[in-house]
Amino acid sequence: MVWDHSVSHTFEDSVCLSESCFNQVCGSYDSTASTCYEGMMKSYIGESYVLETGNAQLVYLDAEVLAKGNAATSMQKEKFLMSKQSFIRFSAQFLFSANMDLCSQSNKTESFIKSCSNINSAWASLIVEECVRLGFTYFCIAPGSRSSPLALSATGHPLTTCISCYDERSLGFHAVGYGRGCRKPAIVITSSGTAVSNLFPSVVEASQDFIPVVLLTADRPPELHDAGANQAINQVNHFGNYVRYFFNLPPPGDQMYARMILTTVDSAAYNAMQAPQGPVHINCAFREPLDHSNQGWSFDCLRGLDRWFRNNEPYTRYLGMKMVSAFGNYSCSVIEVLDIIKKANKGLLLIGAVHKEDDMWAVALLARHLSWPVAADILSGLRMRKVLNSFPELDKNILFIDYIDQILLSDSVKSWINPDVIVQIGSRITSKRMEMFLESCFPSSYILIDTHPCRHDPSHVVTHRIQTSVSEFAASLCQCNLERKTSRWQDILMVLNSVVSQEIIFHVHSESSLTEPYVAHVIGEALYGDAVMFVGNSMVIRDLNMFGKGWLEHTTHGGNMMMHNIPDFIGATVAGNRGASGIDGLLSTAIGFAVGSNKRVCCVVGDISFLHDTNGLSLLNQRDRRKPMTVIVINNHGGAIFSFLPVAKTTSPQILQKYFYTSHDISISKLCAAHRVKHFLVQTKTELHDTLLKTRAEHLDCVVEVENHIDENANFHRTISMFVGNTATNYLNYLLGGQTRSDLDGMYNCKIRAMEYMLYRIQLSAPRTSGASDSSFSHEGFILKLRMDDNIVGFGEVAPIEIHEEDMVDVEEQLRFLFHRVKDCELNVVPLLRGSLSNWIWTSIGIPPSSVFPSVKCGLEMAILNLLASQQKCSLSEILTGSNPLLGDQSLVEYNQNRSTLIQICALLDSYGTPMEVALAVAKLAEEGFTTVKLKVGRRETPAEDAAVIEKIREVVGYKINIRADANRKWTYEQAIEFGSRVKRFCLQYIEEPVSSVDDLIKYCENSGLPVALDESIDNLKGDPIDKLQQFVHPGIVAVVIKPSVVGGFERAAHIAKWAHMHDKMAVISSAYESSVGLATYIQFAYYVDRQHDLVARIKRNDSCGSVAHGLGTYQWLREDVSGQKLKIHAPSLGDGMGASVEDAHGYLQHLSINNEKIERTYSEEKIKSYSVQVNGDDFSYLVNLQEAGDCTNDKVVLFLHGFLGTSEDWTPMMKALSPSARVIAVDLPGHGKSQIPQHDAENFSQMSVTVQSIADLLLNLICCITDGEVVVVGYSMGARIALHMALSQNQKISGAILISGSPGLRHEVSRRRHSAIDKSRAQFLLSSGLECFIETWYSGKMWASLRGHPQFDSLVRTRRKHSNITDLSKVLADSSVGRQKSLWEDLKHLKKPLLIVTGEKDVKFREISEQMCSEIRKHGEREAVCHNRQELCEMMVVPESGHAVHVENPLPLVRAIRKFLLKLHKT
Repeated sequence: MVWDHSVSHTFEDSVCLSESCFNQVCGSYDSTASTCYEGMMKSYIGESYVLETGNAQLVYLDAEVLAKGNAATSMQKEKFLMSKQSFIRFSAQFLFSANMDLCSQSNKTESFIKSCSNINSAWASLIVEECVRLGFTYFCIAPGSRSSPLALSATGHPLTTCISCYDERSLGFHAVGYGRGCRKPAIVITSSGTAVSNLFPSVVEASQDFIPVVLLTADRPPELHDAGANQAINQVNHFGNYVRYFFNLPPPGDQMYARMILTTVDSAAYNAMQAPQGPVHINCAFREPLDHSNQGWSFDCLRGLDRWFRNNEPYTRYLGMKMVSAFGNYSCSVIEVLDIIKKANKGLLLIGAVHKEDDMWAVALLARHLSWPVAADILSGLRMRKVLNSFPELDKNILFIDYIDQILLSDSVKSWINPDVIVQIGSRITSKRMEMFLESCFPSSYILIDTHPCRHDPSHVVTHRIQTSVSEFAASLCQCNLERKTSRWQDILMVLNSVVSQEIIFHVHSESSLTEPYVAHVIGEALYGDAVMFVGNSMVIRDLNMFGKGWLEHTTHGGNMMMHNIPDFIGATVAGNRGASGIDGLLSTAIGFAVGSNKRVCCVVGDISFLHDTNGLSLLNQRDRRKPMTVIVINNHGGAIFSFLPVAKTTSPQILQKYFYTSHDISISKLCAAHRVKHFLVQTKTELHDTLLKTRAEHLDCVVEVENHIDENANFHRTISMFVGNTATNYLNYLLGGQTRSDLDGMYNCKIRAMEYMLYRIQLSAPRTSGASDSSFSHEGFILKLRMDDNIVGFGEVAPIEIHEEDMVDVEEQLRFLFHRVKDCELNVVPLLRGSLSNWIWTSIGIPPSSVFPSVKCGLEMAILNLLASQQKCSLSEILTGSNPLLGDQSLVEYNQNRSTLIQICALLDSYGTPMEVALAVAKLAEEGFTTVKLKVGRRETPAEDAAVIEKIREVVGYKINIRADANRKWTYEQAIEFGSRVKRFCLQYIEEPVSSVDDLIKYCENSGLPVALDESIDNLKGDPIDKLQQFVHPGIVAVVIKPSVVGGFERAAHIAKWAHMHDKMAVISSAYESSVGLATYIQFAYYVDRQHDLVARIKRNDSCGSVAHGLGTYQWLREDVSGQKLKIHAPSLGDGMGASVEDAHGYLQHLSINNEKIERTYSEEKIKSYSVQVNGDDFSYLVNLQEAGDCTNDKVVLFLHGFLGTSEDWTPMMKALSPSARVIAVDLPGHGKSQIPQHDAENFSQMSVTVQSIADLLLNLICCITDGEVVVVGYSMGARIALHMALSQNQKISGAILISGSPGLRHEVSRRRHSAIDKSRAQFLLSSGLECFIETWYSGKMWASLRGHPQFDSLVRTRRKHSNITDLSKVLADSSVGRQKSLWEDLKHLKKPLLIVTGEKDVKFREISEQMCSEIRKHGEREAVCHNRQELCEMMVVPESGHAVHVENPLPLVRAIRKFLLKLHKT
């Protein structure tokens, strides 16, 4: 336990309490069970009462915090025990102080009670004291005279916290919120009369949703009832059966024993806290005096309270029989349930409202154990999850179906899902669509688990009802061994969830205006740290349930994490008043929830709900005991939910506005100003994000008003619903493969068995219009060929040209790397599901998709799509379009069936020559059948000359052909305006990229009057393009020209095309001078894009703009081709224009035969040579295992050095990528892999020193053995420290070094001693505990947080377990410790050899070290007046999307950097 001296009590007291907590947890949970670390703390532990303001958590102790705490101490970590052993730490929200304070107060209670001035005060003090002893210290007090004794006693008690409000309704809901936040009751004190009645709505909510609340209502004495007395109403059983307990206390008197008061309070508390929890009501009649007026009373009524006065416990303690273990024997009924779960083939885990963080953990563990699809309600705490690693979506252990509500929009999906067993945790389900589905699906078994006994089964489908806690049920089930079943049913559900998720993400981000679904989708941004959410009713909670983002970014403060022991996320608590689901009291409840949970709360409510509870703003001003709140009000000026109900279709707008929407123009900002609450008005997406960031930074309560409109909101919801339903249906039909395909498992369970590429060179008929090419007009590229079993092949093409950022060398380097990783990969992708192919690149190949060059990614996707089409014996267009694009819309099905499978092609013309020559060339193209031509402009002296060409074309050809102009950003704004003014009357279809600066584009649209198209502007959009495309929604931009090989593949191109269609723009697919292999694929892709445009037009009820001529006219440039076959492109007899048919394109690829005469060379796979060399040193010798690739005669030699626990095989993919550029060699360092240190006797072995310096000396000897030339050393981590030693050795064999996550050592002796002790302790741990346990401990460190999230992590760990000699390994760990290494910081000043220092973007520690290294080298250069040379000697590279293990996490940028480093060395 790490002690914090900021708390008031002693360390010893905390140790005792920790032991008490731990003993109780151990008594409740089986220590051998895998779920023992999820144990739950209770608020009452042993004899102590703990003030619990948050849930206590069992977490893993970061033992290194102790070791690193103070560099000046000699603190050492002798053993670092990890694995399954857990240590307790209390969270920052768990306080120990209450029991200490109570001890000091206990002796004062008797004297205080006896000092009360009258019997009313004494009774009231006894009631308050007993509530405090029960742990109920939060009092909500409404002003009133009759309740004065209670109010005075509550406010006078030293351990109470009191809050007041003039509105009893708000106060009651505030108490409900408090109880919801901490699962303990608040005490509500009111006067008599209608003050009590005002509590009724909150009592109903508390009763329906099992929230404990204690109501102390003051009343008139019996003699004043039925006598016309003021404020005297019948308060007996006032709340009927909505309270769990009622007692009518008589007026205080000293003739009755005070014990009766205490037992009444205790009984009420027990009933409030016992399942089913809920409100309890004690009616307290008082006679006057109601203040502290003296009126004598007898202490005889206190008889029997001696024991009570001496301690600080409640008078009556209700004790339960606690089972010794949660894993006891099962009853026959539970065994029946377990048997049902074991036999389930299509089991669905449905999670309703879950209130406690411990229960969320228990449910997550249960979900992992069951391995069933999980449908989590928004109130479950698991619908929105805060991630703990980089890529939680890829964790296959828990199958979250976040968008089940939206998936069920498809009738096809609804009838297909049909689970056979449903297990529901928690009662409340928000989605009405889900409830209707449950009514119709009739599973054979429906098991409902909740703590209360009430029948929460509105669909009447529950077959087994278990009353128990979530934790107990999860613990019981996790003890059972369940067969982990994987099924196609689950796989399809996961795909459908991804499909719907991507569809929702696309629509909420592509819509430029601020919509309510967008707010629901991004509102999780407000849940930073431990923040939680309170959500209102009506549309707000439904939108959050439908559109809320499943995974939220979560910033942690590091710390160690054990592998595979806990889920990769934490639940994001979301609460709401769903007991009666009213819109009253929501703001007050949220404020109470903030107090009870002691967390920062983001409250999201609608405008009508907010206006219904504006008195809650008075509570917002009282912040004695809570963190600041952000209240987000969705203001659509009325009740938007009615716009979705059937009444909206049959009722006049006037009636709807007045009696249903209750439209208003109330100023929320002025209401906030009246209550002195800060207010923000938000009307755009940017304003929303900026405001959320601002509220995070400011520790103030604030109201954020998000303005919207009912009609626009309803239309947007309708649009999303139609697209989602259609998409889900379309993909389900594709995945099921229609009625004829039965072998579902064979569809994707296929592997890529072989991959090769061929370098081709063909002749063009003219220079490319994109830039200068050589005099022979040659064009080159790579044809990719993927092969599956049964000789199924798929072709792709990669052919970068001038417009690409990469060149042919870059491309081939990446292809060689990919080929090593792709072989034997399982191809489990869904075509054009956005992210599916990128996910495959990440999960299967282990490379961030963003690091793959756009042309390479395009070529790889092309090959995969063609491979899938070949496997499924259909065309690529069928793979892309699916079988049924519109749910139940037969007219569109017939419409699509009647559409031609021909796509139109736009001719391309490089408009050199006189205006007449160009016009005649266009006339010839028109005669050939082209309906559209694109002219290159901006290449003449002035825009006027280009305008003259356009004018001449219209003069010669007329208007029977569409003209597109492409300026390729060659004009200034003024030149483009001049061109526009001259050609405005000639009806250009559009001018493509007219201005050099993208900032002038919108201004040009507005001032020129010409329609504009995007091309280069979309080529360089990094990351998700949709948000960046919002700047181009202007209606003057009418088209988007999309080159798949430039934008980064077909997925990304389809995504951009869909955005264009949604904004009523043309999507033009364009080639970049690819051969017919690429063109044939583009033709089928363009057909898919056209069909998607038809779909969008139908759903948006727009007229289609007709056929689009795609930019595939580069086929005219192909004098030669990679195949002897001819790709058919022709003008059909019906006169639809020059085009190509899908059937012809498919046939071309299906029968493709490569012309070997056009192939320069072919690459399939390179073998790595392995050999050993004996190397002798001063201290020891070792047999080095080496791996080598590349030409052995190449004078460029690279030596790779791995890190601790690594081997030479870590570098294999990079070696294959670099082998054309250099001779590449990797070694197994001493103690690693197959290298061996010759055995000596124990005494000599212990004296042997395997330091960084000695290893560096050995490797220098090795270099002399294997090459006569110079070597570039590339080292990672420990290997980088060795490489730096070698580079600083002044040895002429070293020409340079590349240091990856390396360090020159530690500057200070104290730090070196400490680190040496740590590594020595680790080495001892390795010997004593074995390699398996050591590896788990090693990779649990904070430094490996990023690597743990990498999909190749498990595979990497398996290779680490292959080390056979842990004695040598432990020796190397201790001897080569950075603590034993000589500090090289001073030596850096004398650096003579070039260094490239590489670090990962996420590796903060080594980024700082790298920056300091560069600074040291450059500063010395400045002093020596050789600044320029020193600058060249040292360069630093930060690799994105990577942590410490750069070469594993993001290797492609590193490969390119190594090659360029070599080139630079050899140039100099």
